[in-house]
Amino acid sequence: MTESPVADLSREAAEAELARLARALARHDALYYQGDAPEISDADYDALRRRHADIEARFPELVKPDSPSQRVGAGISEAFAEVRHGVPMLSLDNAFSDDEVRDFAARIARFLKLPGEELIAFVAEPKIDGLSASLLYVDGVLEVGATRGDGRSGEDVTANLRTLGEARIPSRLKGSGWPARVEVRGEVYAPTDAFTAFNAAAEAEGRRSYANPRNFAAGSLRQKNPAITAGRPLNFFAYAWGEPAEGFSETQAGALEKLAEWGFPTNPRSVRVEGAEGLLQVYRALEADRATLGYDIDGVVYKVDRLDLQARLGFVARSPRWAIAHKFPAQQATTVLEGIDIQVGRTGSLTPVARLAPVTVGGVVVRNATLHNEDEIARKDVRIGDTVVLQRAGDVIPQIVAVVPERRPADALPFAFPTHCPACGSEAVREEGEARRRCTGGLICPAQIVERLKHFVGRKAFDIEGLGEKQLVAFHERGWIREPADIFRLARDKEQLTALRAEDGYGETSVANLVAGIEARRTIALERLIFALGIREIGEQTSLLLAREFETWDSFDAAGREAAAGLPSAAWTALANAPGVSARMLALMAEATPPEADPWLDAPLDQKIALALPTLAAPARRALAGLAGDWDGLRRLLVIARDEGPSETLGRIAGVSGVGPVAARAVAEFFHEPHNRTVVEALVAELSGVLPAARPQTDTPVAGKTVVFTGSLERFTRDEARARAEALGAKVSGSVSRKTDYLVAGPGAGSKLAEAHKHGVTVLSEDDWLTLTGG
Repeated sequence: MTESPVADLSREAAEAELARLARALARHDALYYQGDAPEISDADYDALRRRHADIEARFPELVKPDSPSQRVGAGISEAFAEVRHGVPMLSLDNAFSDDEVRDFAARIARFLKLPGEELIAFVAEPKIDGLSASLLYVDGVLEVGATRGDGRSGEDVTANLRTLGEARIPSRLKGSGWPARVEVRGEVYAPTDAFTAFNAAAEAEGRRSYANPRNFAAGSLRQKNPAITAGRPLNFFAYAWGEPAEGFSETQAGALEKLAEWGFPTNPRSVRVEGAEGLLQVYRALEADRATLGYDIDGVVYKVDRLDLQARLGFVARSPRWAIAHKFPAQQATTVLEGIDIQVGRTGSLTPVARLAPVTVGGVVVRNATLHNEDEIARKDVRIGDTVVLQRAGDVIPQIVAVVPERRPADALPFAFPTHCPACGSEAVREEGEARRRCTGGLICPAQIVERLKHFVGRKAFDIEGLGEKQLVAFHERGWIREPADIFRLARDKEQLTALRAEDGYGETSVANLVAGIEARRTIALERLIFALGIREIGEQTSLLLAREFETWDSFDAAGREAAAGLPSAAWTALANAPGVSARMLALMAEATPPEADPWLDAPLDQKIALALPTLAAPARRALAGLAGDWDGLRRLLVIARDEGPSETLGRIAGVSGVGPVAARAVAEFFHEPHNRTVVEALVAELSGVLPAARPQTDTPVAGKTVVFTGSLERFTRDEARARAEALGAKVSGSVSRKTDYLVAGPGAGSKLAEAHKHGVTVLSEDDWLTLTGG
């Protein structure tokens, strides 16, 4: 999916996207680490992480202590006791090309300030596709074995690890010279032949089989009954250590030798090399031998050999600077595309999914593959009946790489992507710059309704106490809540409330509390009501701006309906979004009345444009000439600008400071759908009143001042701080500049504090801020 450039994101949009990405990453972490059932490829997961990191780099004030950038893996399962790692088990950044590997080596050289001709020594190790484990030995005896978990704490699987046997995980260290307390780390994996045999036997007996050796290893190790683990074919490679932090060798290669001396199997394909080209030679050799190794690997790990240099290089967030994982490309196969299904996501996005003739790719039977979006289908010219090249990106989720044109059926037609939602029949629109169409059904679309209702009752919307996701899902499945108005109807439906007590274990008090929570929200502030509707592009701050502009629900509702009736044509939208076209140019074009005939046959078009639009600057005239092509084309563009543009009401919404044309169009499109209007009418009919938005004060010490909050605020949340400052008439910014009046700094303030000192900005503690604002 094509994302908006990070540089173009507003702070509000960035905050919303970070929250969305954090939820997605948490879900995929749990699927991978706890459920042993990943749903997306390593590449797609890495893309989510990169997007998240890019936004945080652009808006560092939005970085939260629980951000995905601050953690590794996922939380531990409640089925196992928690083990705190002596040293965190971090993950690695990834490289996917030769150039990225060369950049990695070059970055290290620059960081260490080494001469250009000096080659850095690395250890290259096969990246085993298994489950990371940590083994704590005290006085040479195995005391605790744990999974990686979230990187700081893992699951106690000591009994299960002991079943691997002395040849793989010794109960007592061999040799000598080991520290009194040492934490050995490595990978539990399943040999490919043993995995294949296990799956074949399981399927024959009707037992559970596993998608790949990694899931098999993870599922086998995380059994509550160690006897089950003992019957599974698992091996172990040691490759690192936690405690002691100072190590027990001067080099990575030397440490691997020590681990082998103490009785641990280490990978025989690990090798010490010099420079980026040495790394790439190892990578190519392992890639060529991958199928014959006897175990799954998904890349090669490169580590700086000298441990003193590792210490100097240190870490960045969740990854060491001195190591990186170079991933292999996905495995491929060919099959026949039997159909294309359109799935509607919980936020309304339409995603095409290929239905395939079953084929085995990398040991997994594949029946479906992602097609991403309609542009991808058109770019690859994928048609039903085609023979296609399939790959498992990151060896997890399948995707279609290309079509085999010589095998195309004669009657295969280009795929027509639907313009209406298959779930509810609403229009499926695609905004400029968006890669996917989205259903506009919103509050009535069955594929989206639970997610929309969660937003509706959320803390920043109606904030209904006692009505969370669990209750919404249960009530929706019973048909009790299908739209927001049903929530308020439920509160007075005695028959359903009686059933609620009987079927869900609610007592009279809990039912009374739920009813009270609903009834308390029959009167709602206008900005909360607007935000609760879940209109795309309309976040909390934009809702407040609209509420202050229109003051009453009736006024906003009328403006939305009028804007919907005056949505600009597709031709006007294309013109408005064309390169070089500005709002001023559009305004001049809308007022122009050019002659019927070409006024100057031999003149260049940009000079003819000067006759029709004399105040248009030369660069703009040239841009318009490029769009028009000739005089007739220019006349057509002028007619579009005059007759097909947005209504005055849409312009009014767009003209609200801080709202803009994208959000205005989103409001118009929401009200353009008749069923959205019906749902909103039913909701408003259930309400007792809609309160106007509070106006910011103008007589406070901070009215008109620009304020930035940074650090880990302790006296109030970031949302509370922003709301309070804006209510007092201050403008809250996400970055420090010469125009900033105050920086309110909590513990851990970093770059913003330095910028404030640089520009002479007044720096306040949280207590100073409360004193200044009257607390």
